[in-house]
Amino acid sequence: MSAWTLFGEGLKRFNLFMSYVSALLIVVCAGVFVYEVMTRYLIQISNDWVIELSIFMLIAATFLAAAYTQMERAHVGIEVLDEILSPRANRWRYLVADALSMLVCAYIAFKAWEYCSQAWSEGWRTGSTWAPPLWIPYFFMGFGMSALVLQQLFQIVDDLLRPEIKPEHHYLGE
Repeated sequence: MSAWTLFGEGLKRFNLFMSYVSALLIVVCAGVFVYEVMTRYLIQISNDWVIELSIFMLIAATFLAAAYTQMERAHVGIEVLDEILSPRANRWRYLVADALSMLVCAYIAFKAWEYCSQAWSEGWRTGSTWAPPLWIPYFFMGFGMSALVLQQLFQIVDDLLRPEIKPEHHYLGE
């Protein structure tokens, strides 16, 4: 097994693990909301930390699952183009789209890491009474977008390494 294949398998396992972490965060977030509703209406206690915690968990869940979504190509796509374009044109369409998307995601990852560093060094916090540090959501944004860029880079290189599929010619009467 080649080093490239091993790297691809490791990346796949990492992305799958991050998708499970993301799913767990969504379940925990739902539990936190149920707790908020129950305590607010049954014993009239307001929990001002619930909204911020839920927002932080949903940010983490969204960005941690991004690379897995890309790996599975489970994002919204224009499938009609798959039907009308040749396999060669579709291959180039995916390559160009992945490359452009990777550039945008790399910029977003860079800015998220920049904000994370600034939030950490300057002690940025939310304006609530709980006041959790803002480097936490920026960390998950940077981490998730960096993983997404790595997945996109892997897909681009893997596609370029794969031999191009030659279209079959079918003649009438065959």
